[in-house]
Amino acid sequence: MNTILIIEDEPQVRGNIQEILQLSDFETLIAPNGKIGLEIAQARLPDLIICDIMMPELDGYSVLSALRKNEATINIPLIFVTAKAERSDFRQGMDFGADDYLTKPFTTEELLNAIASRLKKHALVQRQTQAKLDELSMNIAHSLPHELNTPLNGIIGMSQLLIENCDITSASEGVEIAELIYTSANRLNGLIKRFLSYTNLELIAKNPEKIRQLQEQKDSCLAERIISEVARKKATENSRQKDLKLDIQESRVQLSEENLSILVEELLENSLKFSLPSSEIKVMSKIEGSKFNLYVIDHGKGMTIEEIDKIGAFVQFNRKLWEQQGSGLGLAIVQHIVKLSGGKFTIDSIPEKGTIVSVSLPC
Repeated sequence: MNTILIIEDEPQVRGNIQEILQLSDFETLIAPNGKIGLEIAQARLPDLIICDIMMPELDGYSVLSALRKNEATINIPLIFVTAKAERSDFRQGMDFGADDYLTKPFTTEELLNAIASRLKKHALVQRQTQAKLDELSMNIAHSLPHELNTPLNGIIGMSQLLIENCDITSASEGVEIAELIYTSANRLNGLIKRFLSYTNLELIAKNPEKIRQLQEQKDSCLAERIISEVARKKATENSRQKDLKLDIQESRVQLSEENLSILVEELLENSLKFSLPSSEIKVMSKIEGSKFNLYVIDHGKGMTIEEIDKIGAFVQFNRKLWEQQGSGLGLAIVQHIVKLSGGKFTIDSIPEKGTIVSVSLPC
């Protein structure tokens, strides 16, 4: 049985709505003003809220604004009921995040239809959210153990070989084994750092107060040196220095030096991973108005539209076909950084032809 909270200061209207809902097998909660209604909503978490706009203590707009700022109540559907019928009133309600609007007087059929429509839509959103969580859980179960075990097995295996054969291992062989251990440890360390970075960005993205604090900091940095240094470093690590082409315009971008470095590193990591040696990777930028636009262009395997739409943490494509390493965290981290900075992130790709990743940042 769905529970509906009625926030209405007129006793007769409140009683009529409650009677209609109870006769239609809904459980009801009632509040005579916005302040009490908000307290009940936060304590009881109803399935839907019917709320008047003009009320004492706290009006409907203030109630809705408070609900949308609270992670526990942000997705509860809310239907405004009001005697005001001006277009500007409807627009204001929708801007605050109302799901529907009923103008007094309304019929029983109009009320029940509005409720049914909102509950149906809310149920669909919940199913979609659960499906995404199930997919994420499955992706983690499939990819994370492999990504952790591969470098860990390398560290254990090589170190065990060194211990068991220390008496007969030459200096050069010992160095070679140590280098393999170092490579595996670096890979494991990189995965841990990516996971922690992604987790931190996820927590920020779900907290409006943290987002506000981040945006108020207005961190900035000069882009040319950072982009060039990170790009050359990644190309050198992959022995692809000759493949890298740089065309960077200097600009001060509204992003911290750390986050810009992470962004460029993840984009280059992706392009290097999915393109063949001797194929060009171009990193270029240009200033357009108040925007700094960065492009990373490769001629690699590319992605389909469906794959681009599914980009996220622990999502990989054609793993068995390509045998690529990686957790799928890289582009998910880039998406978070760009969104939190007020920028725009787009991918244009043609399978077997190449990919253009575009990042637009305030400058």
